[in-house]
Amino acid sequence: MKGKILLVEDEAPIREMLGYTLMKEGYTFREAADVEEARPLIADDRPDLLLLDWMLPGMNGVDYARRIRNNPDTRDIPIIMLTARGEETDKVRGLDTGADDYITKPFSTRELLARIRAVMRRTKNMDAEGIISVKGLALDPETFRVTVDEKIVEISPTEFRLLHFFITHPERVYTRGQLLDQVWGQNVYVEERTVDVHIRRLRKTLEPYNYSHLIQTVRSVGYRFSTKK
Repeated sequence: MKGKILLVEDEAPIREMLGYTLMKEGYTFREAADVEEARPLIADDRPDLLLLDWMLPGMNGVDYARRIRNNPDTRDIPIIMLTARGEETDKVRGLDTGADDYITKPFSTRELLARIRAVMRRTKNMDAEGIISVKGLALDPETFRVTVDEKIVEISPTEFRLLHFFITHPERVYTRGQLLDQVWGQNVYVEERTVDVHIRRLRKTLEPYNYSHLIQTVRSVGYRFSTKK
């Protein structure tokens, strides 16, 4: 099997259609109509990826994604948001909760499968690496944990991947477009200003530990990670 996917979607025809497609592609598929149904499924058999609808009865998908990211037991589960809300502000809000990707309804199953593969590939690639450390700042790709002097730093999966890319590619300047391709993936259609949103969040996360200065803005070009002033 390629992996376990949980779909949280209140529309039964969409669950049926995606379930058929995902099982045909070799994924283990489970479904839930709302957050209340999803919680025990995640607790009993942790999925490798969560497809989460934005507009759900009861608790909406954005609030649930935020809770998943705030829970140490679930914070590293990859999340793809499914929604009919296509405005840029909505996309930024969805990604800002910690979602790994965002796809707007209606979408083709071919596009969704490409995004699933991209997100899971990024996760697996980082799982294969060992702990990376720079000046006391340590990243563990296997657990998606960041520590400073063995103290855990609270960080979202997207910020983790961004920091991971910077640390493994120091000193070089990257444009917003290059960062989107390298961190979010070439098959993910996200506005370039999303990079600025996550850079600000990452700096804010690192600021209490005196590491925010390592992520430097290169005016009119982009960003770089550097231990040099």
